[in-house]
Amino acid sequence: MRLFIVIAILIFMPKERLFNFNATSDISHWRIVDDVVMGGHSNGSFEINDDGHGKFSGQISLENNGGFSSLRYNFDTKKVLYFSKIKIRLKGDGKNYQFGVKTASSDYASYVYEFETTTDWMTIEVPFAAMEPRFRGRKLNEPNFEGEQLEEIAFLIGNKKEQSFELLLDTIVLE
Repeated sequence: MRLFIVIAILIFMPKERLFNFNATSDISHWRIVDDVVMGGHSNGSFEINDDGHGKFSGQISLENNGGFSSLRYNFDTKKVLYFSKIKIRLKGDGKNYQFGVKTASSDYASYVYEFETTTDWMTIEVPFAAMEPRFRGRKLNEPNFEGEQLEEIAFLIGNKKEQSFELLLDTIVLE
């Protein structure tokens, strides 16, 4: 009986795409936020490449206390109580990135999950329970993401070194 319940849960477990990149994707709600907001000189960009993938790329500069570039996507409040993780299919450049969420776009803190990329296509799983609260890179003494609602997702690179970067995005799915 237990096996039947587990199989039924796996089959009927809800999935919902947050974003699927393709040649006709509307990326107008995605925006770049670089360290220039605090005087830095990093430069990120976002576009749909010739293969229909989201391409977040640029150059990180440490000049003038800089050192990060982020890509953010805001959307209407999405209830996520029936989900436990986010799966992202992406292709990186071998560098470390952060994936973050906000329960409300006006929140000062984000819930962050760090991951390392390879130069091959990969799927990362981001369990809600593993997402730590942070503000401006500092961990906060608060509980991890409880998975009630979302209004923003983000990718960030900030490895404390000058470097170019490129992250290709294919799908972002709630599970």
